[in-house]
Amino acid sequence: MAEALGVVAESLAGDRARAARTVLDQVVLPGEELLLPEQEDAEGPGGAGERPLRLNAGTRSRGRVVCGPGLRRCGDRLLVTKCGRLRHKEPGGSSGGGVYWVDSQQKRYVPVKGDHVIGIVTAKSGDIFKVDVGGSEPASLSYLAFEGATKRNRPNVQVGDLIYGQFVVANKDMEPEMVCIDSCGRASGMGVIGQDGLLFKVTLGLIRKLLAPDCEILQEVGKLYPLEIVFGMNGRIWVKAKTIQQTLILANILEACEHMTADQRKQIFSRLAES
Repeated sequence: MAEALGVVAESLAGDRARAARTVLDQVVLPGEELLLPEQEDAEGPGGAGERPLRLNAGTRSRGRVVCGPGLRRCGDRLLVTKCGRLRHKEPGGSSGGGVYWVDSQQKRYVPVKGDHVIGIVTAKSGDIFKVDVGGSEPASLSYLAFEGATKRNRPNVQVGDLIYGQFVVANKDMEPEMVCIDSCGRASGMGVIGQDGLLFKVTLGLIRKLLAPDCEILQEVGKLYPLEIVFGMNGRIWVKAKTIQQTLILANILEACEHMTADQRKQIFSRLAES
């Protein structure tokens, strides 16, 4: 099935190859072929012109190009697999390359190793907890994957509890596995989330927007009420304020911010601050 899809994508991309630099922040469609500039020492950055990027081991290039979500390697080609806007992040150095990915507004979460997510404990199976993370199948969480947990000192985790953790195994051929400790064995804010508060779901694009370093939404929200908030890369947000009314107001604001402009947000925040 996967090979058949690859053949179809190749046939669709044959007549629609476009240079990646000319379509940055523009909408790309599944099946399109991206042409990236080869960085060759002889002619300088971009001197080789726009041509299909050679992804095989025999290619010697100055810059390393990383393919992110929404892009797929198919032989020596780089094909688009999702509909969305093409994004690019420059590398730290000046050697060219960088990271290319497709930013799409999807609600279905696909587990990725290292992602911090919010899950719901659905069952206990021996020494393993089954956690719903919004993917195609539940993730497994060992009772030893908590800070200070031993065979005698088991964590107090019940069915229905909210878990904030990260993936250590996320493979399409294996069951995803979560832990609530970092590489040093410390919780670092992970574990069972408190019983109070409100859990709601948003799009994955809004989560990435809120977690961006230059996001102004969280700064403006933090000025309204004292709050506790947890973001999961699987599109779930847990928020808690002093009162239920304030918690509901914050949740509605965060949900509505996805489709509001900066001026509209300022008007709403100023009204709430006055009231």
